[in-house]
Amino acid sequence: MSRYIIDKSKLIENIEIIKEKAGVPIIGVVKGNGYGFGIKEFTTVLKKCGIKTFAVTEVTDIPVLKEILDDEDILVMRSTCIKEEAEIIAKNGCIATIGSTESCRVMNEVSKELNVKTRCHLKIDTGMGRYGFLLNDITSAVDCYKAENLEFIGVYTHFSSAFRNEQLTKAQLVLFKDAVDQIKKAGYNTGTVHCANSPALLNVEDVCLDSVRIGSAFTGRVITKQKTKLNRLGSLEAEVIDMKTVPKGFYVGYNGTYKTKRETKIAVVPIGHYDGFGLTKEKELIDLHYVLSVFKQFLKKKQMYVRINGRMYHVIGGIGLSHTAVDVTGSDVKCGDIASVDISPLMVNPRIERIYK
Repeated sequence: MSRYIIDKSKLIENIEIIKEKAGVPIIGVVKGNGYGFGIKEFTTVLKKCGIKTFAVTEVTDIPVLKEILDDEDILVMRSTCIKEEAEIIAKNGCIATIGSTESCRVMNEVSKELNVKTRCHLKIDTGMGRYGFLLNDITSAVDCYKAENLEFIGVYTHFSSAFRNEQLTKAQLVLFKDAVDQIKKAGYNTGTVHCANSPALLNVEDVCLDSVRIGSAFTGRVITKQKTKLNRLGSLEAEVIDMKTVPKGFYVGYNGTYKTKRETKIAVVPIGHYDGFGLTKEKELIDLHYVLSVFKQFLKKKQMYVRINGRMYHVIGGIGLSHTAVDVTGSDVKCGDIASVDISPLMVNPRIERIYK
């Protein structure tokens, strides 16, 4: 049975590296099932390392976090106009994101009905194009501070290309600071001001402000211009469940896409597409460089590997839904040996057990 292994000591080491780098309080982002590390387990480790605020995007994550948190805060990074979602946020005492006049109206109305005052962070859109008030509509953003049942304790924006475009990120930062200044000039306290995510913290200087939002950096799987001390964490593993030897000229896998060039010893590993092996995230931007990279991969017929007993072996015959054939010719690999693959936790099936060692 496959499982996803996380080295807990290395994760803690990453957390300490990030804390030192940031120099300001960290908002632990645990969306996407804790970036694939398991939201409960991941959050528990972050909590033990002193993080006091956690952020999610789905309201369905709120009950899960409430089970394991004490007095820590939950920031919902979702500007919602859906009354049912607003009720969940308000009832659980979470911090809401207000990114539009309508979301403000709905949250204020719900809070009044529940007889509570909901804490909020204002969201400013400096170029991401999702949640948030546009810079030419700061007047509407300022009006949100007048809502009787809302208490604004923070303001933030999100960088769109911190992993690849430092100049654009700095331009967004200037716009954000200008918006914050306009709110202050209107006589309101902005509270905690934050904008930096993992790529921004690791690639751009002077972006930390009052706090930073970190998720992927904890896993050590974040795009950076320069090498960092962060540990790349997470591997999918399972036992070799069967062995066989096939003759030269034997076809392996669906559609006979691979033909052995010699007598071949094969290890069968119960890891496949269903587990997340061999899947890739869609590119966020289709450009010439991406097209060229895909073409080069096609020409080279990029090879997939599996590690068994500390050695890398080629995958042959393609990857199946739940099984992979591995060429272990000339080795002493046997049934029961541990096979592992390096795979992003975000690609791993959420149903697969996450094990912290």
